[in-house]
Amino acid sequence: MTRGRLFVISAPSGAGKTSLVRALLASEPRLRLSVSHTTRTMRPTEQQGREYHFVSMPEFEQLRNAGEFLEHARVFDNCYGTARAFVEQQLQAGHDVLLEIDWQGAQQVRARMAQSVSIFVLPPARRALAERLARRATDTPQIIARRLADAAADMSHYREFDYVVVNDDFDRAVADLRRIVAGEAQDLRGDRPQLAPLVAQLLEA
Repeated sequence: MTRGRLFVISAPSGAGKTSLVRALLASEPRLRLSVSHTTRTMRPTEQQGREYHFVSMPEFEQLRNAGEFLEHARVFDNCYGTARAFVEQQLQAGHDVLLEIDWQGAQQVRARMAQSVSIFVLPPARRALAERLARRATDTPQIIARRLADAAADMSHYREFDYVVVNDDFDRAVADLRRIVAGEAQDLRGDRPQLAPLVAQLLEA
């Protein structure tokens, strides 16, 4: 049986990554989403085991110390981690696996699984990023301001990724992700020169 491929997708908060991932999974039945563990509080719209495996800090630390995570990171005062066993089981069964994690976790995955394919999602403009964050009714103004400030630091790592998708048109962005999964997206490489002006604008204070 052919071993599956591991895809890692990262983005700053507000770039639309979660919606893109949901659409990609609906259109690519071979893809399996790895549900991360987190210590953050579950939101009213979320369910245990669907968006995340919600655990306490002691539980998270026990899993981490036992080497159960393929990657883990601390983001916005909360911890996130990917279960190593689930990913390995799916890959061995021939399924492609998708990790929706931050750039810190992506670095760890690339170091441990060199054959993984990494994707970074950029918003089309800084204003669009701010508007998307402001529409999140679950976040306070203080959290929104902090997420916007931290987004610049996240976006500065875009060159570390194999591919970069700009989410200026949702349907096109989903199509771009599908092309990456199919191995037909050399024009979306993360080091393409066309990205430099956009990133410069996104990183302006």
